Amino acid sequence: MKIALYLVGFAVVALILAGALGHIRYRNNMASADAAWGAISDRAGPADLTFDPEALEDQPEIARRYLTHAIAPGTPLRPTVILTMDGTFRLGTQDDPREFEMHARQLLSAPDEFVWVARMDGGGMKISGTDGLEGGHGWTRFWAFGVKSLVNVAATEDIDRAARARPALEAIWAPAALHPALGARWQPIGPNRADVTFGEGADAVTITLTLDASGAVKSVVTQRWSNENPEGTYRLQPFGADVLDEHTFAGFTIPSKVSAGNHWGTPDFFPFFEVTIRDAFYAVPEPEEAPED
Repeated sequence: MKIALYLVGFAVVALILAGALGHIRYRNNMASADAAWGAISDRAGPADLTFDPEALEDQPEIARRYLTHAIAPGTPLRPTVILTMDGTFRLGTQDDPREFEMHARQLLSAPDEFVWVARMDGGGMKISGTDGLEGGHGWTRFWAFGVKSLVNVAATEDIDRAARARPALEAIWAPAALHPALGARWQPIGPNRADVTFGEGADAVTITLTLDASGAVKSVVTQRWSNENPEGTYRLQPFGADVLDEHTFAGFTIPSKVSAGNHWGTPDFFPFFEVTIRDAFYAVPEPEEAPED
């Protein structure tokens, strides 16, 4: 009997220690994301330019249409934004999804860097963690109840390449990043569609925008390096989003409700990320102004 009690006690102590160690690792991962947030914020200086529609005279009509819809005249061309959002996050598959209520904040410095800090609740499970790309290195780290690691991958060639697509796609939330003066290169591919390329060489990312007649974004897609496929093999495949609504924040009119996922535009499209933007803060904040968890 005493041996059984000792074993039970040992098991309880082991579980407590494992939980404590898990929580320490979780807090260290969150601190790492906070440091990346700070580094990106420190690089986001004040805007050197303000939006002048007349400066777009040499640009394709579709670029002028988008930019004059998305940016009010005189707005500082800041490509960095702090977003607050909520919505639905789905794990699993198209045939067997598991839905979570999601709340998140994000620092986006389009088209190059971001930190996404999220909390998700569903089916008795609480998940929290971060996704990001800073200094060319990406990561995805999420935990159950702040103690058990669910995914913790970082800074491999595949993860870095996959992460580069996200801040480029999400430039629709920081329209200044799509201005040619900040390096975006527009190529019309139809009356209402255009490719926009950021960067050069092997690191370049091209997104395809579809607009309506007013210049509002209807969809955005890119070829993303991903292993979200039945084979679990990294390859280029379409990742995109449909825009369901828009809203104006501080002179920028951005998609405020989107449905995004892998295999966009194919029968395998799985919209695992459905989000509504609640606020967008384009000023460069002091550290104490960054949103709280």
